[in-house]
Amino acid sequence: MDPLPVVSGFLAAAVRVATPLLWAATGETITERSGVINLGVEGAMLAGALGAAVGASGGGVWVGTGVALAAGLLVGVAFALVAVTAQADQIISGTAVTLGAIGLTGVIYREYFGTAGAGLSLPTLPPLRIPILAEVPLLGPALFAQPILTYAAIGIVPIVWLLVYRTRWGLVLRAVGESREAARVAGVHVGAVRFAATVAGSGLAGLGGASLVLAQVGTFAEQMTAGRGFVAIAIVVLGRWHPFGVMLAALLFGAANASQYLFQAMSLDVPYQVFLMLPYFLTIVALAGVVGQVRAPAELGK
Repeated sequence: MDPLPVVSGFLAAAVRVATPLLWAATGETITERSGVINLGVEGAMLAGALGAAVGASGGGVWVGTGVALAAGLLVGVAFALVAVTAQADQIISGTAVTLGAIGLTGVIYREYFGTAGAGLSLPTLPPLRIPILAEVPLLGPALFAQPILTYAAIGIVPIVWLLVYRTRWGLVLRAVGESREAARVAGVHVGAVRFAATVAGSGLAGLGGASLVLAQVGTFAEQMTAGRGFVAIAIVVLGRWHPFGVMLAALLFGAANASQYLFQAMSLDVPYQVFLMLPYFLTIVALAGVVGQVRAPAELGK
């Protein structure tokens, strides 16, 4: 058997699986740079996934993408009002928002799609092949024959890097995350910066949910994000709160997730649950080696 198509397919699957995580983790990087840890990112992804399904069923993929973005932003506003404006505990607030999103999306899903569910009838984004580059052996199908949301997820990483590290807004964002008192003395409205960062991060998480529905599975199921929002938070730590590091960490997790299909295709005599567990196990191992060796924003979670 020619290993080239197998490896190429594995790499393409790794990039595809990493896309929702990259959207969510990039958004969470912005949020955590302001000193806010948003456990509601799971709820934002789930709301975005449902928004994508509802919007796409009625108006096509781009309407679905817009609704997903709006749904993520709304979840971010809900969390920011509680955790930033009311200054409630961020961990408890984020957990409550996620649990609320799980219940609310379940109710809306059943009311909108009925007992039959969304089925597999939702329109999806086809792979967009880039001429010549898509024909490159091995890397061509993985990097240059993906849905447009994948290209957008990769493209937004340098944009976020520029915003965070090369603009005055980014300087203010990082200052708030490192010392809110010093930022306040300098005339920065700490609450406004954190509110904006939280809402923006949740909006990107909503797009992560959209990519899951519109660029991967083509349907919606209750709790379909399956903890991807929490994995995105771990990816931010693995990426050391840096946009490019986060992208590499997301691709690493995508590769770990895609490896289950590779191993199952090899017909190994191992229970399939082991392959399903592998990405999360690798994440725990990686975090165990990273935590304590990197420094989080000083105001994170305060």
